[in-house]
Amino acid sequence: MTKSLSAAITGINADQQWLDNIANNIANSNTVGYQSTSIQFADLLYQQSQGAGAPTVGNQGGTNPIVMGSGVRVASDNTNFAQGTMQQTGVSTDLAISGNGFLVVSQGGQDYYTTDGALQLDAAGQLVTSTGAIVQGWAPGANGQINPNSPLTGITIPQGQVANPVETQNITLGGNLAAGATNPVTVTTTAYDSLGDPIPITFTFTPPSGGSSSTSDTWTVSATAAAAPGSSSSTPVTLSLSPSSISFSSTTGQLTSPTTPITLTFPTGSGYNLKTSTMNLDFPAAGSTNAVTQFAGNSSSLAVTNQDGAPSGALTGFSIGSDGTVQGTYANGTKQVLGQIASALFTNPEGLAKQGNLLYQATLNSGAAQLGAAGAGGRGTFVGGSVEESNVNLGNELTDLVLAQTAYQANTKVVSTTASVLQSLVQMA
Repeated sequence: MTKSLSAAITGINADQQWLDNIANNIANSNTVGYQSTSIQFADLLYQQSQGAGAPTVGNQGGTNPIVMGSGVRVASDNTNFAQGTMQQTGVSTDLAISGNGFLVVSQGGQDYYTTDGALQLDAAGQLVTSTGAIVQGWAPGANGQINPNSPLTGITIPQGQVANPVETQNITLGGNLAAGATNPVTVTTTAYDSLGDPIPITFTFTPPSGGSSSTSDTWTVSATAAAAPGSSSSTPVTLSLSPSSISFSSTTGQLTSPTTPITLTFPTGSGYNLKTSTMNLDFPAAGSTNAVTQFAGNSSSLAVTNQDGAPSGALTGFSIGSDGTVQGTYANGTKQVLGQIASALFTNPEGLAKQGNLLYQATLNSGAAQLGAAGAGGRGTFVGGSVEESNVNLGNELTDLVLAQTAYQANTKVVSTTASVLQSLVQMA
């Protein structure tokens, strides 16, 4: 008689845990990065009152064993790692994971794993979760390259960092020099020396003499740079060019020479801080986009399309790429890799232990974290400026809530019925 009581009590306890789990899922239906959990049940041990009997042909038939169960228990609490809905926030620190993988974070010297991509910067410029766990990854080496085999470190966005100036090495031209022009064409640009000081440069393209009646398609090129700041003379600096002319095909108008960049050489004592005294004046390949041409026209459109120098500039922002690369943007227009956020995979992610604050910890049944770059080795990609919403399905949870309530009430009915039967026995005494 008491077995029905004990079995019903185990059912009440199990259903209570089911209700607790449903309540936790519903409570976290709006928690960014939350993965829902589900309860799995298992029956308890059985008491055998009669063993199975073997049949004896023609004398005695076989009999099945008689066993009595003792109730139910919660066997497991499984986490549902299905992808939650992506929500674009536009916040540069936010990060969602599209596919498999976890962010690696560190708190109190302990590594944890999370899908909580609602990140932020702390006062030290560290990229952290909303509960202060530091996002882990790899810092760039001296050459600016990322080594994913190096030890993990906290990802830091160095606020106020200033990018080094970049000395100009290449100046690229594009556009058209009008065929038949009679006047020189001047083109200006600003290059930079090794300290980031601007170097105003003027190029002069002198057409062949004779204008439209000329039989030559060769233009003479010269260049001057403004006097360096602090120079005792205001006279522009004349640069040496090699070669000092360019030629076009008289039939196609395409550049025929030079086929390599013109070398600009600054004279000794120019006043500019140059690591190398030369720069390249480059021309895109003939026939390509922005190639320098000599077509007919009333005016020339020749211009500098690019120069690769830059002054110094402060960090103005950053973005996170799909592979976790954190790239800083500077006021001088340059970009620089600040680090790469690591991604972790597990052989059995269901074996991770929830620690609260949306953190998981590796266990013996999850296996060790397999670290790598997002998008590689089966890892999902990162989506910057977005977060992954909770994957709780409220419809399923409310359905389970009704089922759990029904099961709970049924077990309490068993208790009350058993009590009524016991009361009847007492009254018979």
